[in-house]
Amino acid sequence: MNIRFTKAHGAGNDFLLTWTEDAAQVDDLPAMARLICERHTGIGADGWILIDGLAIRLFNADGSEAEISGNGTRCAGALLVDAGRTGHEFDIQTGAGPKHLRLIERHGPTFLFEMDMGIPRWQEQEQEVCGVMATILDVGNPQCAVVCSEIPADWRELGSRIEGDPLFPKRTNVSFVRVVDPHTIEARFFERGAGATLSSGTGSTGAAAAAIVRGFAKTPVRVITEAGDLHLRWDDSVYLTGPATLIGRGEFISPLP
Repeated sequence: MNIRFTKAHGAGNDFLLTWTEDAAQVDDLPAMARLICERHTGIGADGWILIDGLAIRLFNADGSEAEISGNGTRCAGALLVDAGRTGHEFDIQTGAGPKHLRLIERHGPTFLFEMDMGIPRWQEQEQEVCGVMATILDVGNPQCAVVCSEIPADWRELGSRIEGDPLFPKRTNVSFVRVVDPHTIEARFFERGAGATLSSGTGSTGAAAAAIVRGFAKTPVRVITEAGDLHLRWDDSVYLTGPATLIGRGEFISPLP
């Protein structure tokens, strides 16, 4: 069984995109996600996204299904626009509900979108998790944001422990946030089901929202990630602006029957 895909990345957070009709024969989608996303024996990606019309399903690299990815949704939007299947302003149905995207500009394979992320929900009091104080949020998926004076050298190991802490029965995404100034933060991300990623759309949303609600930052916020900047503003809703770049296309030769 061969699976056709388009590879894309949103600020370094990479995804494999497949039209649902090209995966119609796949009986075990989580198993296929693990195989196709494997960095050494597969194509390699943080997640696999199936696109059906203007609706998407996201599988993390470990095969678990996620509600939403901000960067991944923009990547799906880029493919939809490139394929002529939608206009420059549209809604995509995700596991966290419909999300509105507006194409700001396009330069060849790179698209810049503003995406309505909705209104975050957060716990009023910080929680101690694995020895650090954190803000617990929901931005369509679970987030745990640790605002710190310096990003810990062992943030990957700490992120892995926090992701699986008993406080989060369904696991959580983790961000480590350093406030640079009232309109700028730096963040690192350990994502549920994918591990350390170069950036994260929902993670950036959670990180910036945490900094805002704790009084360390105010809108608009520039989020510095390892692979580039994302920009967030919070007025009637939270809007995240960032790139999505189409990288290439091909077929995955699956070992599954």
